[in-house]
Amino acid sequence: MRVISGDRRGFRLKGPPSRMTRPMSDKIREALFSSLHSLGVESRYVLDLYAGTGSIGIEALSRGALRATFVDHQQAACSVVQANLDHTRFSSQATVICQSLDAFLRTHHNSYDLIVMDPPYADTDIERHLSEISCSPLVQSDSIVVLGHWPRLTISDSPGRLTLLRRRCHGDSCFSVFEIAEELTERGPDDL
Repeated sequence: MRVISGDRRGFRLKGPPSRMTRPMSDKIREALFSSLHSLGVESRYVLDLYAGTGSIGIEALSRGALRATFVDHQQAACSVVQANLDHTRFSSQATVICQSLDAFLRTHHNSYDLIVMDPPYADTDIERHLSEISCSPLVQSDSIVVLGHWPRLTISDSPGRLTLLRRRCHGDSCFSVFEIAEELTERGPDDL
């Protein structure tokens, strides 16, 4: 596993702390960031949920993001993320939070330009978490939310306030890119 592009291109990253952690492959990460670039997404503040090794947030930092927050509930994963941040010299631009996603959603209120979730494929709460994120202070009107998932996962094109922009699959891995849906306001007779 390595940083694909940007300032830290080619830096090797420590692998997952256990077989339970399945980081997004270099090929999928490259396809994801190419898709984000083609959509005109510029991420300054990044939230990497289910961070695992931190490879997604570190890739964003290498490509110019100002800050990244990494969240994982496993202490071993948090240690690997911190080691990878130290190795790539991004520690000063990052925060590692060792906490469950549910606890993080209850206690954190900063907003992010890009939120990436790459949960275990067996996670049964994916759509609920997407909906909760879409209605939380973590997002703003121009936030992008990315979900890494397996091809057989059936997920709504509009969970919560999110609207699907793009879905790509490569082998047994997929990612879906969502944006916050525009709020529709009712128009009165004076607006016609």
